Amino acid sequence: MSGQTLETVQTAPSLPRIGDPAPQFEAPTTHDPVKLEDYKGSWLVLFSHPADFTPVCTTEFIAFQEIYPRLKALNTELLGLSVDSLPAHIAWMRNIEEKTGVKIEFPVIADLSREVATKYGMIHPNESTTETNRAVFVIDDKQIIRALIYYPLTTGRNTEEIVRLVEALQTTDKHQVSTPANWKKGDKVVVPPPQTQKAAEERVKDPNLEVIDWYLTKKEL
Repeated sequence: MSGQTLETVQTAPSLPRIGDPAPQFEAPTTHDPVKLEDYKGSWLVLFSHPADFTPVCTTEFIAFQEIYPRLKALNTELLGLSVDSLPAHIAWMRNIEEKTGVKIEFPVIADLSREVATKYGMIHPNESTTETNRAVFVIDDKQIIRALIYYPLTTGRNTEEIVRLVEALQTTDKHQVSTPANWKKGDKVVVPPPQTQKAAEERVKDPNLEVIDWYLTKKEL
């Protein structure tokens, strides 16, 4: 089996996927201990970073803090994670504020046991066996995984894309539409394609829609 034993295949952890219930956890953070169920009723962006006191991660935490008020306005909380200790997290948060003037207001999980990181597939051994990668999980208010993104250790994330992604998912849920490439809040959305020939014929005659063709139609919200 391509060098894998049956035992290896059977014991390999299954990674969470879009549409799966988010794995439950309870963990210490820089604020207070948290459980996933504490976030029921709100959306959650759970992200991991490789290590405290590292340059790319520092720029990311500043960028995450910049979008935090906008996420909160979208009923979305932010929760960081790495396998560093609570004292390391606290010292790093204080250092960021001292050196940059940015106070990190969201909690950060200290996952020394790697329990949460393992449940969420945040450690990829072919990249690093000791650090969590740059994973992002968007979890909705029903605690279902709606999106996930992985970045390599060398590449800092685009936090504006994370805001856009949350806005797109919430717009889809609210209006039962889809969002096109590079969609931003306020842009036209994509109407689901018609399911019958008659509906397709009616679609192309609708003056309230931007009909590029019967299967590709946009509208204002």
